[in-house]
Amino acid sequence: MTTRLTATSLLSRTLLLRRVNSRTPRPLLGPIIVGLERSAGIPTISQPTRAFSSTASGDRGQEPPPPPPPAMDSPIKVVSHLGGGRGGGGGEGEGGGGAAIDAGKSARRPLSLWPGMYHSPVTNALWEARSSIFERMMDAGSGGGGAATSADEQRPQTELLVKTPAQSRTSIVYKFATDDILREQYRDAWNEVRIGKLLEDLDALAGTIAVKHCSDEDSTTRPLLVVTASVDKMELKKPIRVDTDLKIAGAVTYVGRSSIDIQIEVTQVDKDGDNQSDPIALTANFTFVARDSKTGKSAPVNRLSPENEREKQLFGEREARDKMRKRKREEQKGGLENGIHKLRAEAERLDALLAEGRVFSDLPALADRDSILMKDTRLENSLVCQPQQRNLHGRIFGGFLMHRAFELAFSTAYAFVGQRPCFLEVDHVDFLKPVDVGDFLRFKSCVLYTQLDNPEQPLVNVEVVAHVTRPELRKSEVSNTFHFTFTVCSDMLKNGLKIRNVVPSTEEEARRILERMEAEGLCN
Repeated sequence: MTTRLTATSLLSRTLLLRRVNSRTPRPLLGPIIVGLERSAGIPTISQPTRAFSSTASGDRGQEPPPPPPPAMDSPIKVVSHLGGGRGGGGGEGEGGGGAAIDAGKSARRPLSLWPGMYHSPVTNALWEARSSIFERMMDAGSGGGGAATSADEQRPQTELLVKTPAQSRTSIVYKFATDDILREQYRDAWNEVRIGKLLEDLDALAGTIAVKHCSDEDSTTRPLLVVTASVDKMELKKPIRVDTDLKIAGAVTYVGRSSIDIQIEVTQVDKDGDNQSDPIALTANFTFVARDSKTGKSAPVNRLSPENEREKQLFGEREARDKMRKRKREEQKGGLENGIHKLRAEAERLDALLAEGRVFSDLPALADRDSILMKDTRLENSLVCQPQQRNLHGRIFGGFLMHRAFELAFSTAYAFVGQRPCFLEVDHVDFLKPVDVGDFLRFKSCVLYTQLDNPEQPLVNVEVVAHVTRPELRKSEVSNTFHFTFTVCSDMLKNGLKIRNVVPSTEEEARRILERMEAEGLCN
């Protein structure tokens, strides 16, 4: 009974602190160190890192809340070191650094801005820092107790700033080597990092970088909303260990009128300390688009001014890629003659692909036993999207979709190969439709095709399609299509493991294979 009463009183005091501290302005995000703060004996619930002030706006004359009782269990802490030069000495980096925050608590902003708590420690820490910008929507215009300006009264951002990549650069360090609990959260069944969980973190980091670049530091303008538009191909260059510290860092590399390109690098030094090997394990390129938070229409973003040679090189590469993408879009509207020639070539390839599938349908006893129909490799799962899976904009977090898609793709490859698959890459992803809380989401996967030309590294291409289904409206739409490539361990191949060929049984399946092969450059 004593424990229950103590926990209840503690909850009341936490809610009181939330109201007081949610109005305190906070600096933008700097480097984040993910780890568990340890203390001798039983851990206790920590107070917010800022001191209570009785002179806060609207709180004059109030007494500070009493300290919580000791010896209570506290949640895992993710310590975020905030930059911006507000803190005194003792911080890391230029400007002295800022105070540490406990991302396990939501006491620094209103509950209405706090997304689901199921996410990883990194996404919680990033959203905690990112929300400081969106708190302007509630606290803008307040000063010395004045009333806050409503979102309807805030004007759109009209004056664009010129920012450098350094102003949006953000890094996260996973202290896997020393933090047992954090390591356990990211460990898979084979003592490597869970790739799906890492993809979720990469999307959250990229979103935070985009928000930082779009911010104009003006409390009278309404902040922009940024949404994930696409993710370029991500290729895993080496396995990521879960017993060695890991770092992910990124910055803006290019901006269009309303689009923001962000590159993130995942680095990990080998455990044996080999400094000669390349520490980069994965490189990811995200594209975000900015929307007006009131009208939902596309909005211009701050300009980008690269400083050093590396930043200028990345800017030029992304600019050239953007122009090539627009040129291809125009070419697709090209002449009728090219379209007829393409249709004829496609019909020949479709017929070749369907030839073996017809044998399975018409003469199954004579079908090749080293092949399997695509429909026999399918897996599927479904869920109703819950509020705990939403992002700061109230919609389902894009990283959550990538996480769930990867887990299903891995299971599909595992069931197909019969041994643990090794992840190699995820191809370009376009986010076509938003997913809202309450939507019925269905993930359907299959092995699309295999590449067996290289016996030392056979490739398994898995397709995952996310469908947003609304039963009340009798409606279903494709939200995302993901393509993952896996291989198998060379030791398994030496023991006689054989990968089967996948063949289509319908024209629709054959077209999906052709489209994928053309995207990969496998069709002549």
